[in-house]
Amino acid sequence: MAEHERASAMLAVSTVIFALRSDEVTGDRAQVWLPLVRRIRAPFEGRWALPGGPLRVGEDLAYAAARTLGDTTGLTPRYLEQLYTFGDAIRSPGDDHGERVVSIVYWALVGSAEAEAATSGENVGWFSADDLPELAFDHNVIVEYALWRLRTKMEYSRIAHAFLGERFTLAQLREVHEAVLGRPLDPANFRRTIESSGAVVATGDYLTGTRHRPPRLYRYNDSIDLADAGPLPRQQPPFGLRQHRPTPESEQS
Repeated sequence: MAEHERASAMLAVSTVIFALRSDEVTGDRAQVWLPLVRRIRAPFEGRWALPGGPLRVGEDLAYAAARTLGDTTGLTPRYLEQLYTFGDAIRSPGDDHGERVVSIVYWALVGSAEAEAATSGENVGWFSADDLPELAFDHNVIVEYALWRLRTKMEYSRIAHAFLGERFTLAQLREVHEAVLGRPLDPANFRRTIESSGAVVATGDYLTGTRHRPPRLYRYNDSIDLADAGPLPRQQPPFGLRQHRPTPESEQS
């Protein structure tokens, strides 16, 4: 067999996980943040990277994505979707195994409370999605694509639900859209659009403890899927995995 015909690729799974967090220093309104892990070996030793690791024998892809995420950050996502497969021949220079690494990338969403309780430390940190350092491998490109996917889906799906509790006000829902889209939205137009979409249902209850007239609480219409998967069978990701002891690095690209 000719050298160029030899099969030589290692499969890895990485996850881009988004959460809404306020800047701890400035106290500004919530923005999209994501956790990164610091690599402790070559290539790109010392550089930040997405959580990930090799695909194990007999392991489903979604399970591997959720497992590596739990291993590194302690997070269990509310929403998990396959993003893209990244496999350029030169994306893993100097890999220890001497093989091409093909990464199947997922993107995930978690609520703010879960994000605050996530693992952090010297080798795990949170970064603003719009202000990232230079990451290992092609991970800047991956995050950019995942952020584009999130913002695109925010326009037509009920994916904002993954950032909220079971009940919320329309103002809280609008703040999620503004944080993800990175721009202010007209409150009156937003209310009309949401109410006419049928995506939310008034609960009959109101938010208490406010200075002004208590705002009405809503919930999402359960008959509408979180996001449209098209003709594919509905995937049941392994949420609620048993958490493992966090590891301090992204094992593969």
